[in-house]
Amino acid sequence: MAVSTPGTSPDPSANPSANPSPNPSPWWSPSVHADRRPFLLARGRMMAAIRARLAGEGFVEVETPALQVSPGNEAHLHAFATDLIGPDGARRTLYLRTSPEFAAKKLLAAGEEQIFEFARVFRNRERGMAHHPEFTLLEWYRAGAPYTRLMDDCAGLLACAAEAGGVSTFAWRGHTCDPFAAPERLTLEEAFARHAGMALATVLPAPGERPDPRPFAELAAAHGIRTAPDDTWADIFSRVLVEKIEPRLGMGRPTVLCDYPVSEAALARPKPEDPRFAERFELYACGLELANAFGELTDADEQRRRFEEEMDEKERLYGERYPIDADFLAALAAMPPASGCALGFDRLAVLASGARRIEDVLWAPLG
Repeated sequence: MAVSTPGTSPDPSANPSANPSPNPSPWWSPSVHADRRPFLLARGRMMAAIRARLAGEGFVEVETPALQVSPGNEAHLHAFATDLIGPDGARRTLYLRTSPEFAAKKLLAAGEEQIFEFARVFRNRERGMAHHPEFTLLEWYRAGAPYTRLMDDCAGLLACAAEAGGVSTFAWRGHTCDPFAAPERLTLEEAFARHAGMALATVLPAPGERPDPRPFAELAAAHGIRTAPDDTWADIFSRVLVEKIEPRLGMGRPTVLCDYPVSEAALARPKPEDPRFAERFELYACGLELANAFGELTDADEQRRRFEEEMDEKERLYGERYPIDADFLAALAAMPPASGCALGFDRLAVLASGARRIEDVLWAPLG
């Protein structure tokens, strides 16, 4: 599973000024709560149904700590930091987790085989109709399973949530999706060709080669995508994805967008048949990203290299970097082959309850 999970995709509503609401009543106002209560009760039914489904498949529910040595090492993830003060007064910086991934993988190294968690996670710089600084990830792992097995899991969970929520159709911003339909599987190469008119292979770096953004910038500009002189290859890739592709996914039926370039899958293993691509997929419904999954990388040296590269980029862009959890890398070397997925439970609850925005399905949203 990747820490770049639901909540990281740009959202036009992420700027609060895009949705002005002068002097709104607080969420605890009886009238506001009465309007939201049906969605909150539906959320509870979904959580219970999903727990029962996963338990029936032999999964063990776990609880991992919110305080971590490192909140994750991806350039565009922003964490909340705090100080741990010992009995002697010594201070140590810890972070609220952006994902339970590091602890979950340590449990896999310890011998657990099928685990899941409804994890409260925290991400800074994120607020909008589909984003909240504190939210819930449903994260699960299967030791020894291919990442394609998680595609089937996702399809089953969409149907499970819809049944519990009492809806037959997901709706979001004027778009609809049948949660009971078999998801479409679309590779990144196919998506670029279909929705952006671009041949991704022509600008894709070879394995181990540093991506050159210049040919990609020329291709993107020719298709109406704005670029800047200091754009990285990843910047351009993300912009094409957000502007041309994501808004067209999950229409009518869910979409599994799979086989990302390996440079865009920081914690995923390369595909054996084509190491230019990684065992990563994302799940979409109504143009909304719901889940992010990996065939997990277990090469600790390669993972450290990727983390350091990501933190170099974070420092370049934001002037900060997060520590690398050496204990996680040690556990990674002992972890069995596995696949993992993180699903934005609040977003799923919005779609499966008929709610309008993420705060409708949070019992006590941040004021």
